[in-house]
Amino acid sequence: VQLQASGGGLVQPGEFLTLSCAASGDIAIINKMGWYRQAPGKQRELVAVATTGGKSTYNDFVKGRFTISRDNVKVTLRMNSLHAEDTAVYYCYTEFWSGGLAWGPGTLVTVSS
Repeated sequence: VQLQASGGGLVQPGEFLTLSCAASGDIAIINKMGWYRQAPGKQRELVAVATTGGKSTYNDFVKGRFTISRDNVKVTLRMNSLHAEDTAVYYCYTEFWSGGLAWGPGTLVTVSS
């Protein structure tokens, strides 16, 4: 499975950004699709994930601001009301039915005035 992400960039505090990620390859093995992020000097952390069954889970720090949407092998992350603390490299990922993982190359989101 290969992942291709897009949509990162520079925005001001309070603005929005949408990240997109599409999977290709052996897509039948994909269960979950979602996003992690890693800020400078910090560990990678889960942002949001969507299962094949339509369930979405969010980390507490993004609830109410971010929305994850999934359409088969494409997942998007709409990020509203961005804060400077949301600055990070965002990684699209998939979790297979077997429990294995695949990662996209990461896309940089910078929130700065």
